[in-house]
Amino acid sequence: MSAEISFTTASPRGPRTVSVTYERRGAGEPLLLLHGIGHHWQAWEPVLDILAAERDVIAVDLPGFGASAALPEECAYDLSTVVPVLGAFCEALGVERPHVAGNSLGGLLSLQLGKEKLVRSVTALSPAGFWSESERRYAFGTLLAMRAAALSMPVPLIERLSRSAAGRTVLTSTIYARPARRSPEAAVAEALALRGATGFRQTLEAGRNVLFADDVPEVPVTIAWGTHDRLLLRRQGVRAKRTIPGARLVRLPGCGHVPMNDDPALVARVVLDGSR
Repeated sequence: MSAEISFTTASPRGPRTVSVTYERRGAGEPLLLLHGIGHHWQAWEPVLDILAAERDVIAVDLPGFGASAALPEECAYDLSTVVPVLGAFCEALGVERPHVAGNSLGGLLSLQLGKEKLVRSVTALSPAGFWSESERRYAFGTLLAMRAAALSMPVPLIERLSRSAAGRTVLTSTIYARPARRSPEAAVAEALALRGATGFRQTLEAGRNVLFADDVPEVPVTIAWGTHDRLLLRRQGVRAKRTIPGARLVRLPGCGHVPMNDDPALVARVVLDGSR
């Protein structure tokens, strides 16, 4: 059962209250899980119980996504705002320097948390921020098309498509290499999360000039990339390795941009190894 917590964070107009929704399972060293743009914490559901067997797992809806409220109006959805919010979230839970694993936008946030020494280790699955300008435009155009499609489809149509493997392919094949494996309920919930993502536009705007160009010293880093990633092409993983020479670069055979559903056992192993 997911929970909600409220805490105070800085804003251009002084301290403000932020509320986020999260799921917490398991016991052991804390592991924070961060999803991608337009998604929600349930993106991690295929691996949650595997991870929870060894870790105190905290999967959070980022502000403006899933069931979490939007950031205060004056706050940007950039790294300099969202990373301190995540730090304040961990502090409110009484968690000090967790391990972190993130996918896409969540991977970028994870690396920034590592750079600022706010976490013990980083596992980044297809992290944003290692693109060329043409690759960024392609990814953003694809995301905008996905959002427009989700907004334009009536809910009954989404539900009808979700009931067949072919329909789930229509709904989710951009981010999954094996979309038929996603359950009908999960496919519907993801489409609704994308429709309702109040932070979507501002996050894209904040990402237009983002390039992750710094090393992450003194923190163990694992970068993993699906061989069938159709959103952030896997050659970006090579750039990530050049930027962070000490990182472990892992190939995820047969996995798409959101690999947790494509191969839960492999992804869970990569995350657990990264947090050791």
